[in-house]
Amino acid sequence: MTGPTTYREAMREAIREAMRRDERVFLMGEDVGAYGGCFAVSLGLLEEFGPERIRDTPLSEAAFVGAGIGAAMGGMRPIVEIMTVNFSLLALDQILDNAATLLHMSGGQLNVPLVIRMTTGAGRQLAAQHSHSLEGWYAHIPGLKILAPATLEDARGMLWPALQDPDPVLIFEHGALYSMSGVLRPGPVDIAHAALRRSGKHVTLIGYGGTATKLLSAADALAAEGVEADVIDLRILRPLDDATVMESVTRTHRVVIVDEGWRSGSLSAEIAARIGEQAFYELDAPIARVCTAEVPIPYARHLEEAAIPQVPAIVAAAQGVLAS
Repeated sequence: MTGPTTYREAMREAIREAMRRDERVFLMGEDVGAYGGCFAVSLGLLEEFGPERIRDTPLSEAAFVGAGIGAAMGGMRPIVEIMTVNFSLLALDQILDNAATLLHMSGGQLNVPLVIRMTTGAGRQLAAQHSHSLEGWYAHIPGLKILAPATLEDARGMLWPALQDPDPVLIFEHGALYSMSGVLRPGPVDIAHAALRRSGKHVTLIGYGGTATKLLSAADALAAEGVEADVIDLRILRPLDDATVMESVTRTHRVVIVDEGWRSGSLSAEIAARIGEQAFYELDAPIARVCTAEVPIPYARHLEEAAIPQVPAIVAAAQGVLAS
């Protein structure tokens, strides 16, 4: 691709390349065909690949995720699109009790090489049934790999290695990133490690997905005050890359974790616990967390913005740990 590229275009090109490279790959989900996808990711793919490989499904997440599991077990490489993470709960039985467990239940005989893509996150005034960040729930489940692309390169490059995985992979695409535009740098993408997006020595900022860009903005604001921040984009939520996190904590000795999930029982809590277990004596201040308020995501823009992590709150949290 030449010239500026959007996140949704990068995702579309990833699907297109995978389908060209492997005839077993197909896309299925609600409105992925003639409509071009609810977020326009699959726009034009029906015309290129036809209805056998770009398959519109009924409005039944349990049914089409189950069909995807069956297709994967039968030798295909399905990409199943669920409109939003909220609606994935209708297929939780299929994801947890079948996709994630069949390898174990079969004594290692049955792999499920399935990729499920879904939109997550708030910030688009889509209210409580379309805006929550539940990827931390799925990161709780053994048998799944959880990816959260935050850059154009990861949006473009994570899908193909995910399709090569013999076990189920869930890709969470933050809805606020779809229109993000920039120059897409070529090259392979690693789906095993977190990424250090910015290097500093005073504080470690940790996030993923839609919060990763906010971390970089917060780091810019802190730099204006003479504070240099490490910015870690987790990228892979299961399995977590503990080594990258601990290496940063060992250098900076202060940590702020940003998570668009709710604070109680969140992925941020798991990361904080691991830092406490593995790097407690490296800390010079308590671990700080910036999370979504424990409310259903509001529709009104000013309330939605108040409910989810924002740059000023991240900066304030960093200033707090630096003052400790």
